[in-house]
Amino acid sequence: MNRMPCMLSALTVFAAAPLFAQDTLDVQPFAKQLAGPPAEIAAMRTPSPVDATIHSRSALLPVRFTTTEAGESTWRASVPVENGSLRFLVFAPRLANWQVGMVGASGRSTEAGALATRVIDTDFGIGEARVPAVRYDFDNLQGERWGIELRSSANAADGYVLVEGDAATELASYQTHARQLVGERIGLTALLTSSADDAVRVGRKAGGITEAVIRVTAPDGSRAQYAMHDDGRHDDGRANDGLYAGDFPAGMAGDYTAQVEVRGTNARGKAFVRTAEHLLPVVERSVDLEAASATALAAEGTRLSIRVPVTARKAGQHYRAIGELWGTDGAGRPVAVAWLGGMVTPRDGQLAFGFDERWIALSGAKAPFELRDLRIEDPDHFVTVASAKRIALAVPALRTTLAPSQITIDETMTMGPRPAGGNVTEGVGQRLLLVHGYCSGGVWPAAQFSTASTFLDANQNRTHDQFAQRIRTFGSTWNSFGTVAHSQGGAASLHLYAFYWSGLDNATGNRLIQSVGTPYQGTNLSGILATLGNWFGVACGSNSNMTYSGASSWLAGVPTSARAKVNYYTTSFATTNWWTNDYCQFATDLVLSDPEDGTTEQAKGQLSGGVNRGHVTGQCHTSGMRDPAQYLNASRNATMNSNAAR
Repeated sequence: MNRMPCMLSALTVFAAAPLFAQDTLDVQPFAKQLAGPPAEIAAMRTPSPVDATIHSRSALLPVRFTTTEAGESTWRASVPVENGSLRFLVFAPRLANWQVGMVGASGRSTEAGALATRVIDTDFGIGEARVPAVRYDFDNLQGERWGIELRSSANAADGYVLVEGDAATELASYQTHARQLVGERIGLTALLTSSADDAVRVGRKAGGITEAVIRVTAPDGSRAQYAMHDDGRHDDGRANDGLYAGDFPAGMAGDYTAQVEVRGTNARGKAFVRTAEHLLPVVERSVDLEAASATALAAEGTRLSIRVPVTARKAGQHYRAIGELWGTDGAGRPVAVAWLGGMVTPRDGQLAFGFDERWIALSGAKAPFELRDLRIEDPDHFVTVASAKRIALAVPALRTTLAPSQITIDETMTMGPRPAGGNVTEGVGQRLLLVHGYCSGGVWPAAQFSTASTFLDANQNRTHDQFAQRIRTFGSTWNSFGTVAHSQGGAASLHLYAFYWSGLDNATGNRLIQSVGTPYQGTNLSGILATLGNWFGVACGSNSNMTYSGASSWLAGVPTSARAKVNYYTTSFATTNWWTNDYCQFATDLVLSDPEDGTTEQAKGQLSGGVNRGHVTGQCHTSGMRDPAQYLNASRNATMNSNAAR
């Protein structure tokens, strides 16, 4: 017997008395109380891990030296030559004296520089977080059996070699789930895709994997390797279908880097090696959500304060929470009322959500009510720490007498009431903030903008939430501001507007947030840079918000109404001629899909719901690349300046 409707009705009657709550209490300071229509519910749900699949045509191979009897350090690895050409990067520790050789079928080693078409000193990274490298290009290698040999003095420090493969064969790798919590096992998959012969092939049709492993570096620096399987017993689909899977234990909080490596033969019978680098933050279970019921209390005007019982293990920590409110129609069928959420802080054993009862009136829903698919996330990594499929919700009698046709969705319904007095900042005046990106400094030519100030948090690694709150603090000098942002600064600006009240909410003008080169959907460089950083200690450190999976999780909580405030641009390298490789940066060209700007792929720079202001060629992500830096384009800067909200 289903007892839920009876319990819901009883709870509704119990809470029908006008018990008033302070609507602005028990929320994160300056946090917006978010809600949106049922049409947006699907976009606000937890994304599938498949949506953040890494497609890799390269292999990042660890160099682990052994010492010969003569006291020399050596390393050798086979490198398949799939199409007659080969490009690879050698990442060596600073001041390392490595000799790089190519080993042919005869087994003899030849100095790589003597065979190479080009040898280029370069570096790999994002912003100032860079690793020096030497790139070797071979345009006409005879035969398919080659190897790379490295030699150095005794006790040489280890490093990495990044090898580019044929673009027709890619490794596709994604997580099997998103439970990145201490005590869980983190699962990863691997399969081949191939575009050979103008036909897209997947799994065994794309070739055969003969070896698949996961190499894991834990937050404490310890390393381990785990096998992957295609036996139908490891979340790998059917046995022998070409989908491999494996997992590893997450025994501590922090960033894990997990590298999937596969070897085998592609659809044309050529040997290959590919890797995919996953940056996986793991967090503690810092809050428990086990309540069978929640209560909505009447607050000022048409506001409700929805109280959900929780057990918080860390005092004062805030979270991002997203859920759905459902009711029933006259026939007892479920009716979606709205999604709701925002940044919340547990207090006195409860989480409080501000909500406007006009959403209920607009939907025409009746009791019984319930919260569905409620998830509470770490605000820095958007990892779900607690969730509930359904929670019975007691709702008091509605005070609004408006019919659905009389209700117009307004700011208070979607973002909650503004802070006391109607102001969101104590500052005065108007400003345009020029915002840089990850591990960077002031990049915008300030002289090309009017009534503008440069936000500066030089060479730092911030999560979107941390970055956003620093922009808010800097902008509080003025009553209102808009932003022109580069790279991660665009995502941080959007995060600020989506979740917190700030001077952005007071600004007037055509374009509130403008960005250039922002990887809204992530960049493949983040996982690779994190893997390199574990060994070389890259400045600034890893940033999971800018991986494909991290960006996907972040976007799943960003309202459509906030995205609509973003005007964004993308750029890429200039096309030169058909017989040469086009690029922005020698190193990152090996792992990014064209067109790209040296950091952000055009496809991953798109923001669904935002305003796409176009893509231009001949501009790269930052200075030091082949084409001019995208933030130095005077014509676009003038357009952004004249249209900017302030």
